[in-house]
Amino acid sequence: MTFNQEFDEHGVWRKQFALRLKLLSEWLSDHDLLEAGVRERLDQLHAQVKNDKMMVAFVAEFSRGKSELINAVFFAGYGRRIMPASAGRTTMCPTELGYDAEVPPCLRLLPIETRLQPQSLLDWRNAPDKWERVDLDVNDPQQLARAIQKVAEVRRVSQAEAASLGFWNDETPNENPLVGSDGLIEVPKWRHALINMAHPLLKQGLVILDTPGLNAIGAEPELTVSLLPQAHAVVFILAADTGVTKSDLGIWREHLSVVGEDKATRLVVLNKIDTMWDALSSPEQVQLQIASQRSDSAEILGLSPQQVLAVSAQKGLLAKVSRDDKLLQASNLMELETALGEGLLGQRRRILADAVSKGIQSLRQETGRLVHTRARDILEQVQELDGLRGKNTSVIKQMRLRIEQEQADFDASGAKIQAVRSVHLRLLKDLFAQLGNTHLKSRVSELARALKQPGIKLGVRRAYGKTFERLAVDLNRADQLAAEIQSMLEGSFKNLNAEYGFSLQPPTPPQLSAYHKDLALIEKSHLQYLSLGNALRLAQPEFAERLARALMSRLRVVYDTAVNEVELWNKSAAAQLDAQLRERRRNFTRRIEAVSRIQQAAGGLDERIRELQSQQSQLNLTDAKLAELTNHLLAEPEAEAIAA
Repeated sequence: MTFNQEFDEHGVWRKQFALRLKLLSEWLSDHDLLEAGVRERLDQLHAQVKNDKMMVAFVAEFSRGKSELINAVFFAGYGRRIMPASAGRTTMCPTELGYDAEVPPCLRLLPIETRLQPQSLLDWRNAPDKWERVDLDVNDPQQLARAIQKVAEVRRVSQAEAASLGFWNDETPNENPLVGSDGLIEVPKWRHALINMAHPLLKQGLVILDTPGLNAIGAEPELTVSLLPQAHAVVFILAADTGVTKSDLGIWREHLSVVGEDKATRLVVLNKIDTMWDALSSPEQVQLQIASQRSDSAEILGLSPQQVLAVSAQKGLLAKVSRDDKLLQASNLMELETALGEGLLGQRRRILADAVSKGIQSLRQETGRLVHTRARDILEQVQELDGLRGKNTSVIKQMRLRIEQEQADFDASGAKIQAVRSVHLRLLKDLFAQLGNTHLKSRVSELARALKQPGIKLGVRRAYGKTFERLAVDLNRADQLAAEIQSMLEGSFKNLNAEYGFSLQPPTPPQLSAYHKDLALIEKSHLQYLSLGNALRLAQPEFAERLARALMSRLRVVYDTAVNEVELWNKSAAAQLDAQLRERRRNFTRRIEAVSRIQQAAGGLDERIRELQSQQSQLNLTDAKLAELTNHLLAEPEAEAIAA
């Protein structure tokens, strides 16, 4: 299937899963099973599926046909170009296309002058009033294309202003843009662009990142250390007739090169193969030339030949608009769409399906424990009442007194249970402090000072290495604290289970060691800026400050994610204990009520036993229905993973 078809199918699965999850939530609520921990797990699953995004970044040097490729793959249905794709430079600033139902269709543009202010790009996202907004009419392709043309706008500024914005450096003349006859320099008018529109694929969670060329990429460190590493897939576009040029290789090595299994997230497109369609060469000769370029490009970039595809975006767009199947086949565009769908999207779908399956299994365990606790309590009540058959009033009275004493003893044991909570919360406090924003800032402070030093920053690489060594040590310490808390929970829950007949089971602890990979990716994405080749750029105070802000923003995202995982783990453990305490108190109340009824009416004993047996049968049905509903939900992500 093509990428569009695969994504449509993925969207249908997400909608169906969300509906079934809602039905499960309503069913749990109707059966009084929607305890705090269960609700938290449901909310997490719902958010995970509803808010799942797939970002595909398109990266290329100028004039490689990147915007045209986006038009051909995603916007051919409009019957014309939507992204600006004329000759020369088109996308002058990073442009994100996505969909947010709470925001009307619009184009938002962040002025380039914001580079002169201390806020990070992430901070600017939370200040919508600072962006210029252009409303979009998604039903009018001409208005849409005309509005989006603004991402290609430029300004002409003096050398001094260009330098302050990061586009000019006297120390690196070869990298500077051309100076016009009027002595002015052309720079992008906008720093970042956000396009919000209800395109079918964008509505289903696709986010497209269209990046500018090498000069603009290097001038905006937040793009390369934050946005690009977060992309689930990167499509790198080259010109088919030239293959990998020096500037292409510079972008690849500095910003896109990955190792190991992450290589599967990279796809290279040799665009403009129509320039090689030569009337003096046979079709076979042309294909041999293209195959040779694919093989050479794959070898240079360290990828498998299957990850390098040759297409003509312009002919593919024309073929789709004119419904020319022969031209579409010649453009090879559908081969690219299939690779995007089955390869990159398929991998993302498998990851999501696996995460959802684990969440459903945890939900099932937590809810199942609650059902089994109730079933056990009913069984104990039946056995207790059955032992009263043929007993006199005095024995029944003694039983009531015994139950009331058990209840009093249980209530008095609250101090012991509270002690468990206190130890748990004290350890958690240390863990949250280890992952907190204050601690993170202190760890990055030495590097921040090194980056703020004037001139050439000779010690910055050493400070950078030490910073990430400390962060790795902190993460190991946090992982050890989590293990200690888990060990304490296991011991405490085991004692409470033995003493009070609970069925507490510690939830799966957070896997904080997994965040070492995220730290390694962040470290790698910044290393390029600390090389000797970037020493002069790093000497610019504005650039060094932007780099420090970008680093802190990215680290904060990783740490916030880790904190969220710890919070879910904590809530799951606390909610489980609260639920079983509530059930035990309810059980005491029900037992006393049952004995009271028996004392008041001779036939009350048999009637109460029948009621309890009926409740027991109902709980068995509830347990079976829970298994059925969760099995159905588990089958959904399994089917999704297989389809992927």
